[in-house]
Amino acid sequence: MQAVTWLRDSVMERVTGPGELKNLKDVTRGPEPRENKHKRMVNKEACSMRKTMSSPNSRSLSWLLFFYSIPSKPVSKRMKIWRRLQQLGTLHLKGSVYLLPHSDERKQRFSELAAEVAALGGEADFVVAECIGTMRNEEIIALFNIARAQAYAHAEKSLHALEQKVGSLQKGSKTVTPEELLTEFRKIEKAAGDIAAVDFFGSEQGKDFTRRLQTLAGQLDETSHGKTPVHTPEIEPRTPGDYRKRVWATRPHPFVDRMASAWLIRRFIDPDARFVFTADIAKAPAGSVLFDIPRGDFTHHGDLCTFEVLIKSFGVKQKPLKKLAELVHELDIKDGRYAVPEASGIEELLTGIRKTAHNDADALEKGMAVFEMLYASKA
Repeated sequence: MQAVTWLRDSVMERVTGPGELKNLKDVTRGPEPRENKHKRMVNKEACSMRKTMSSPNSRSLSWLLFFYSIPSKPVSKRMKIWRRLQQLGTLHLKGSVYLLPHSDERKQRFSELAAEVAALGGEADFVVAECIGTMRNEEIIALFNIARAQAYAHAEKSLHALEQKVGSLQKGSKTVTPEELLTEFRKIEKAAGDIAAVDFFGSEQGKDFTRRLQTLAGQLDETSHGKTPVHTPEIEPRTPGDYRKRVWATRPHPFVDRMASAWLIRRFIDPDARFVFTADIAKAPAGSVLFDIPRGDFTHHGDLCTFEVLIKSFGVKQKPLKKLAELVHELDIKDGRYAVPEASGIEELLTGIRKTAHNDADALEKGMAVFEMLYASKA
């Protein structure tokens, strides 16, 4: 227990405010030294001051800090505990220290997890703290929301693909059935429910995801009850000259459709295009052109991906684009409309770019370079 006791004491030096120790085993403590009592009083005053600086809505919060030590081998034991911490929605602070907002239920979960660590031959402990010495509550909440936003962003890819399939079905497509789409919807709904269970502070991404799920549920209900497919308006013709030297905004974490669309924009529409990323169109730069983003200027239309919409909108007629459009459609929509043997290899290459790029801008530029080479190979 020495390693965890040392870690607990180390953590408590960084946690201001009185902490309530909840140990796996009984820990006998002697009389509290006078200097420790003085430090605790100073820390309590610092904690009170920090809470005063926090917004009224976050002042009543307290936190659970979990720390553990487990043998490095076999690795499967460490991975098991790591997965359990992820399932609980913990925030990784440093080393083997994890954080949750305090509640009786979460305290019980940590108690169960500590017992699980012990059963695997490790040691664990956790404390309740009124505040964290180096961070205001709003800062901690923001970190939780960022973590949940990343989880929703991962699930959003499946949701976006399903939205396009439902749109195609409403338009009259026969490539999928309402029953197949409902099965996909249930999987996404369950994944969203798992994220929502640990979305402790109601992130904006979670609210938007829920709204889109509700809209999709209504559309699926209509199609499954035989409502007449809706007519999709024709794509409005655009002139490249009206879109010169513009800022083009799209969603973060670019992949196939956004990479291909950005390449098409700079190659045939706006050679001086500058690209930025935003998850919220309300925060996009004023006057920017929104593409491959819900409610954007150029985005999925019926059963067409954004790349295809841009080609039709601007009347780009170069022959090699037909094969590229089929490739992008297959990788983005995945409805089986086109047989593209090289699709899986291109997807692996773009996935590698996405994983190794320094940032979104770097990923986009490298992805655009791939589509330039593909275009040249088909010209």
